[in-house]
Amino acid sequence: MKTAPLAVALGLAASAGLAENRIDTQLPTAPELAAYGELPVGVRQLEMVNPGQINILAIDPAADKPATLPTYDRPLTVEMWYPAAADASGETSFKAFLRDGSTEVTLTGRAMRDAAPAEAAGYPLVLISHGYPGNRFLLSHLAENIASKGYVVASIDHTDSTYRTQAAFGSTLVNRSLDQLFVLEEMAKMAAEGGDFAGLYDADNTGLIGYSMGGYGAIITAGGGVTEASVAYPWGGPHGTLGIHQAGSETHKALPDPRIKTAVAFGPWGMNTGFWDAEGLSGIGIPMLFIAGSQDTVSLYEKGVRAIWENASALPHALLTYENGGHNTAAPMPAPAESFYFNEDKGFDISSHYTDPVWDTVRMNNIAQHFVTAWLDRELKADADKAAYLELIENSNDGVWSMNEDGTPKEDHTAWKGFADGTAKGLRYEVKSVD
Repeated sequence: MKTAPLAVALGLAASAGLAENRIDTQLPTAPELAAYGELPVGVRQLEMVNPGQINILAIDPAADKPATLPTYDRPLTVEMWYPAAADASGETSFKAFLRDGSTEVTLTGRAMRDAAPAEAAGYPLVLISHGYPGNRFLLSHLAENIASKGYVVASIDHTDSTYRTQAAFGSTLVNRSLDQLFVLEEMAKMAAEGGDFAGLYDADNTGLIGYSMGGYGAIITAGGGVTEASVAYPWGGPHGTLGIHQAGSETHKALPDPRIKTAVAFGPWGMNTGFWDAEGLSGIGIPMLFIAGSQDTVSLYEKGVRAIWENASALPHALLTYENGGHNTAAPMPAPAESFYFNEDKGFDISSHYTDPVWDTVRMNNIAQHFVTAWLDRELKADADKAAYLELIENSNDGVWSMNEDGTPKEDHTAWKGFADGTAKGLRYEVKSVD
C-alpha cells in the first residue's frame, strides 16, 4: 500500500481545501493568441436524449446475435459556453468529478453560470468530445477560452464513457461519432428556435474538437472509415455493430455532415490497434489539425497519431508535436489539487490522468489555446490574418529572433509568430504536403 507521510498528507488536504483549481491561468510565456478575448462568457448545462439508439450494453457478445438489436433512449449531458451579455453576472465556480469517479471538486474559471447570452451574432459553433474515460469539463480551459473570442462551445458527456458511467468499450467505439452528430443537430435546432440562444450561433459553420477517443470519433465524423478487421474485434462493437463506421459502407458514406467544416484531434486513438488504414483515412473530407506528444504511450506517436496524419486524405492537414510530451499533451485541464493522491482501487495516482512527466500543463494548455484559436479563426471565420500564425518553420528550436528597433521583423527573422523571444521551444509544426 502506498501512503504519504502524515505531514505531507495533512498538507495536501489543507491545500485541497483552499484550492481554487483555476482553469483559466495564463503564464507570462503564453503565446499571443492564448490570451482570453474581449467577450464575457456564460456557461449552461443542457440535457439531451437521443432516442432509439442501439443499446450496446444489452448485447451479449458471447451469445448468438439477436434477430433485432436492443435499443434505448441515450441520454447526453452537454456543457455550453457562449458569449454573454455585457452586463451579465453569475457564479464562476462549478463542480466536476475527478478521474476516480467519486471525488467531486470545485473548479474556477471566468464563465458565469446561466448568464444572459449576448445578442444574436451568428458565432461559429464548436463541439468538444472527451476521452475514455473523461467528462465534459476535461477541456474546459479551452472551451471558455475560445468562447471569449466569439465561439459557442458544446462539450459532451458521452454516456458509458465518463468517469462515473464508464462501461463496455464497444459503446464508445460505436457511439462516439453518433453522439457528436446528434448534439450538432440539437444545437442547430436550439439556435433556430425562439428562446435565449436563437440566432446566437450558426450551426452551419461548425468545428469539432476531440481528445483521444474523442479524436477517434472526430476522424469518423470527418469522413474517416474504420477497417474491416476492427469491426470484427471480439472486444470491440459486439456482433459487428461497429460496421456502420466501416470504410466504404453505405452507412459511413452517409455519415459526414457538411455543417462541420474542420476538426482538431488531440492524441486521436485507433491507429495503434488497427482501426485505421490509408484507405479509411482517405475519406477525411475536411481540414484537420492534429496535436500530439512524441512520447504518447496510449495512442502512440510514430505508429499512431503521426501515422494518422501521414495517411490522411490529400488535404493540407497539420500536425503540432510537443517533443517528449505524452498522451495528456495539451488537452486535459490542470490537475485539481484533490487529484494528487494514489487511488488503491485504480492502482495509480489520480493526478497522472491530467499531468505530463515533462511538460507543465498550463504551458501546454496555453500553446493549444493559441494554435486552436489560429486554426478555428482561419477555418471558421475566414480570418486571413491568422494564416501567418500557421505558416511556420518546422522546428521551433530552429527559429531565429531578428527584429528591427521599431519592432518589425528583419528578413532573417524566422521565429514562430505569436511567441516571445526564446519561448517557442520543444515544438514542431508540419503541414501535410499535397501533390
